Amino acid sequence: MTRYQHLAELLAQRIEQGLYQSGERLPSVRALSIEHGVSISTVQQAYHLLEIRQLIMPQPRSGYFVAPRKATPPVPALTRPVQRPVDVTQWSSVLELFNSRLSATVCNLGGGMPDVSQSSLKPLWRSMSRLCQRQDPRLLNYGDMYGASELREQVARLALDSGCQLTEDDIVITTGCQEALFVAVRSICQSGDIVAVESPTFPGTLQLLRGLGIKVIEIPTDAISGISLEALALALEQWPIKTLLLVPNCNNPLGFFMPEPRKKVLLTLAQQYDLAIIEDDAYGELAYDYPRPRTLKSFDSDGRVLLCSSFSKTIAPGLRVGWIAPGRYLERVLHMKYISTGYTVNHTQLAAAEFIAQGYYQPHMRRMRTIYKANMDMFTCQVREHFPCDICVSRPQGGFLLWVEFPESFDALRLNAAVRLSGIQIAAGSLFSAAGKYRNCMRMNYALPLTEETQHVLSVVGKAAQQLLDEM
Repeated sequence: MTRYQHLAELLAQRIEQGLYQSGERLPSVRALSIEHGVSISTVQQAYHLLEIRQLIMPQPRSGYFVAPRKATPPVPALTRPVQRPVDVTQWSSVLELFNSRLSATVCNLGGGMPDVSQSSLKPLWRSMSRLCQRQDPRLLNYGDMYGASELREQVARLALDSGCQLTEDDIVITTGCQEALFVAVRSICQSGDIVAVESPTFPGTLQLLRGLGIKVIEIPTDAISGISLEALALALEQWPIKTLLLVPNCNNPLGFFMPEPRKKVLLTLAQQYDLAIIEDDAYGELAYDYPRPRTLKSFDSDGRVLLCSSFSKTIAPGLRVGWIAPGRYLERVLHMKYISTGYTVNHTQLAAAEFIAQGYYQPHMRRMRTIYKANMDMFTCQVREHFPCDICVSRPQGGFLLWVEFPESFDALRLNAAVRLSGIQIAAGSLFSAAGKYRNCMRMNYALPLTEETQHVLSVVGKAAQQLLDEM
């Protein structure tokens, strides 16, 4: 975090805590410069950042003042999905969202793409180039089915931050987190089995289960505390659920952390019903607060948690490097890995391992957490300004995804059809449900900085949403 960002964060905390009241004049640029021992330009940059976040307002020849506080949109309530096993639908809408990422003429507001434009990724480019220049023979050969030992060693080291005590022999490298989830499900389930998931949940998970002929039961989920353990217990009593697949840290799409006491209760419940748990931790490293939250895997005493993650959201999706720590299911996972892709590409594995080992990963992560948190504040302000007033907005604790809930009768699929005419693609909430629920919701990506073009896009979506509500 730069000096001006640190100062801006300090002032923002003082405003949030009420030390500076709404409408109150803030200290002058020179006074803050002397107080904190920084340059005048640093203070000006900090004030500019707070102005972008709409926390302060400049007044000519008078200085800076705390902006009037706007009412915070309420957080979405506990979800109410269909609580019986269902077949997954929505493939055509998922395919449309996926294809829009490849179009230069469509602004994809709902995808899961991180920011890969930052200068902190330059060492990764150099590592990839060096590997080619050295003509390392490993780049053209098959690798170890477990994955490159250099990378597995680094992944095990990073796992310490999440509370996990892993060795490189506990880890299997996969082609992204999606393959990690795929081999995990195939190691436990067969066609016709039932899998429990959070609701709403990641569309890629739902489509994976659809492709394997597996039925899904959606469990109600709270936007702050996560999956309802009470509803899960009832479902386990009523249905022969084979496994639970969830995203407890920096949840996609709601952004919450599941509190540690609830994680422990969940594992006790899993032991009671001898339930395997597949934990997707692809966004866990992007928690805004440090230390990052512990994984379910870190509390696992009998190897029933299969921890899946990747560098797709933290470094770059194009690496296609993920991993799984499958616990007691290691042999099954290796077999499923063998019959799916066999081996993961060596080039990007070795480049990622070098990027971490040389000390570039952690500074990059600190940079991205700071950027995403600032972006979240700015995007939320824009949503408040441009969207209808009777909405609920999630308050992510990490990652770069925002969940917006409109009145129950609203149809986000109609909204998507309307804004597509303006070259905009949104992610309607129905994509995040096996049964097509949450048509009144949408997911937004705030990974990239809030430019004038993005503000215009949000304005267009907000106006279209208001028009649909008026028609209703």
